[in-house]
Amino acid sequence: MSKEFDIQEYMTHGVERIVTDALRATLKNPRESAYMVRFAAASKAASKKRAAMEKKGEHIPPFLIASITSSCNLHCAGCYSRCNHATTDDAPVAQLSDDEWSRIFDEADELGVSFILLAGGEPLLRKGVIDAAGARPNILFPVFTNGTFMGKAYLELFDRCRNIVPIMSIEGDRDITDARRGSGVYDKLISNMDELSQRGLIFGASVTVTTDNYRDVSSDEFIDLLSDKGCKAVIFVEFVPVTEESSELAPGDEDREHLRIAIERLRVEHPEMVFVSFPGDEKNSGGCIAAGRGFFHINSHGGAEPCPFSPYSDINVKDVSLREAMKSKLFKAMIDGGLLADDHKGGCVLFEKRDRVIEIQNSLGGA
Repeated sequence: MSKEFDIQEYMTHGVERIVTDALRATLKNPRESAYMVRFAAASKAASKKRAAMEKKGEHIPPFLIASITSSCNLHCAGCYSRCNHATTDDAPVAQLSDDEWSRIFDEADELGVSFILLAGGEPLLRKGVIDAAGARPNILFPVFTNGTFMGKAYLELFDRCRNIVPIMSIEGDRDITDARRGSGVYDKLISNMDELSQRGLIFGASVTVTTDNYRDVSSDEFIDLLSDKGCKAVIFVEFVPVTEESSELAPGDEDREHLRIAIERLRVEHPEMVFVSFPGDEKNSGGCIAAGRGFFHINSHGGAEPCPFSPYSDINVKDVSLREAMKSKLFKAMIDGGLLADDHKGGCVLFEKRDRVIEIQNSLGGA
């Protein structure tokens, strides 16, 4: 009989691997390495907090995704956030304030959350929230940015607060990146990389993986370019369709297997870099790790959602603590009902089973 899947053990090992890889990646950078040693100790303490709560029957995920704004200056082709209407060109209304995000970060620290991924919209439009993140050194904050607002003030902030790591979105070469993100974006990203590297600042790249580019973005040529620029982390984000029209861009099983093998090889060939794939192989993680199993998402208005790709909520952090939000009835129903472990064709069960998610949300009276 096979051993029952242990999500706490799986996520703890995942955190430990990321921290170990990050330590190795920063060995030649004294300031970054010094911070990562301190963060490794904080991450270990956070893991003990989560384990102690797990024994009491309360599961705390080590990751949180926070979309801190609904504003963005770009209109990238196929953007899930715009397709979900989470990002718009209208002036933001009723977004969480800087103080509310600050409170969430404090509560996350208390609970033992080790990583909070800051997204948007374009997160660098919320300087006050980024400042608040910098004041919480026990948590590592990867900031997923399009890179167009990275000026002197942010470079100085990244220098002071080593727990904030800019992760710039790039799709491959100039033609592919500019085709999706807009003319001149690629050159701006390369300029940012050069500036960050000259200042000795750690940074990473976020790559949207599609059926069109999965071979190119996992190639030696592309990874060597990023490595030469000083990039220390590459996060491969598998394209998740939010409309039927874009489904053909979602990597299939063979595409994801190619990516998985490539990442294993790259981790050996580039020990100076961290490689992460999201959502990754759900079969090896006992199903999808959203809805609080490994992480959950807080949208710019405070709604606690299973995942940025699954924008459904029954609870808001404006009204309850972060700890209470983790106990969302929607999350519990999705997990207890086995939805996250369901067989599915593509890489994202929440997209394929979205009708069931909506059905569960409606039964709970979620917003």
